[in-house]
Amino acid sequence: MIKINKSVLRDKIYACWIGKNIGGTMGGPFEGTTEIQSIEGFTTPEGKVLPNDDLDLQLIWLKALEDKGAYGINSQLLGEYWLNYIPPSWNEYGIGKSNLMLGLLPPLSGEYENYWKNSNGAWIRSEIWACVTPGCPDVAIRYAVEDAMVDHGMSEGTYGEMFTAAVESAAFVVDDIFDLIKIGLSKIPQNCRVAQSVRTAVECFHKNQTWKEARERIVKENRDLGWFQAPGNIAFTIIGLLWGGGDFKKSMTIAINCGDDTDCTGATCGALMGIMGGTAAIPEDWRKYIGDSIVTIAINRGDAWGMPQTCTELTNRVMALTPQVLYANKAFNVSLTDEEQDLTGVDLGELCDSAAAKRIYSRPAWSYEIDFIHAKATVVFEGEPRISPNGQLPVKLSILSTLPEPRNVTFKWHLPEGWSVQGPGSAYLRHYYPDPQHGPTVSEFTITAGEKVEPFTRLIVEIAAPGRPTAGLVPVTVLGA
Repeated sequence: MIKINKSVLRDKIYACWIGKNIGGTMGGPFEGTTEIQSIEGFTTPEGKVLPNDDLDLQLIWLKALEDKGAYGINSQLLGEYWLNYIPPSWNEYGIGKSNLMLGLLPPLSGEYENYWKNSNGAWIRSEIWACVTPGCPDVAIRYAVEDAMVDHGMSEGTYGEMFTAAVESAAFVVDDIFDLIKIGLSKIPQNCRVAQSVRTAVECFHKNQTWKEARERIVKENRDLGWFQAPGNIAFTIIGLLWGGGDFKKSMTIAINCGDDTDCTGATCGALMGIMGGTAAIPEDWRKYIGDSIVTIAINRGDAWGMPQTCTELTNRVMALTPQVLYANKAFNVSLTDEEQDLTGVDLGELCDSAAAKRIYSRPAWSYEIDFIHAKATVVFEGEPRISPNGQLPVKLSILSTLPEPRNVTFKWHLPEGWSVQGPGSAYLRHYYPDPQHGPTVSEFTITAGEKVEPFTRLIVEIAAPGRPTAGLVPVTVLGA
């Protein structure tokens, strides 16, 4: 059992948001710089917090948690919240929203025609998931993926948020940066670019190279990706943490002085150091300089009324959610207590276990999941879901029973005039999914278009089971070639 004292937890969560604000404000004026910088502190007026989408978007995820609860969070829900509450159409944000409006569900919404899918928009908004899952990185990454794949698909941008969410969640109970990096790396594919860049930063540190030498090597390794991409910028954040040696000011300035997406690197560096060390880790003069307020630019406060105005209010509302999220995810090994904190139950080996993470990041990019209570259906395409007039498109339905008995299901397709589908009319679902011997049932279909194909067409497959009142109405959206 891991026992986390509530007062300590509150202090760390508050320091997370203060650190996020400090880094975002300090780094904001230098965003997009491609050269090494030389800042030593704030260049903005005292008491003025710069608005930053890194924190803004997390207020909408807070609203989603408060509205729908821990059980209700998935990529479809967050996609709908994007369309209602997040107006900007910057880079991957805009592409993801455009794809959602086409009818493409996540992760397709983050994959299709998205040349920004490896960028920074996801890993910069991971703190909310970490703060409601302290000491539970496997739970944090489950929420992080549902978040990231809306506008990043299954790409480096999503791996980046898995990494930062895991590190930040673990940082509530682990204070060694090298252990935290190990935990983060255990939750992403070992051959992905984020992992490679993080390992490069660690290697340069152990070789006693300067942070500038490490920065140049990372820039060179990621030149093919260009700027504003997750692998390089996450590595810049790690550079700040390693060469900063636990000193908040030094870590922050080094991360920002690496250049590129400086508000993101500074904000994540500050948030993580806040979680690790609480408010005691943040210099008092910088805390006073930045204040407690939250200033937003990227959310629709008119519709999302009642959003927190201060870091204190945000902390209080996150604290109220944290026990609910832990309970909903059966994180019974973590106890929030008024008694003395006891972290002797922390097992680094368990925190570094990669089994759950592999199941998450191995999901096909060209797929999406629909839950209809007694089963889940995953629609899987071989690639982009495009079809020509009279053309054909293969699609698979992978169906998993979620209640404890086997059953038959039938398929009934609802199609536009002139379209047809070849494939089975029914399938047999094996037993309840926790039994590793009984995985999903996969059925293969071929869609044949009619003579007329619209820019996008939504087919519906109705999945029903005798004796079950709920039918799954699974949308299959295809695009005109």
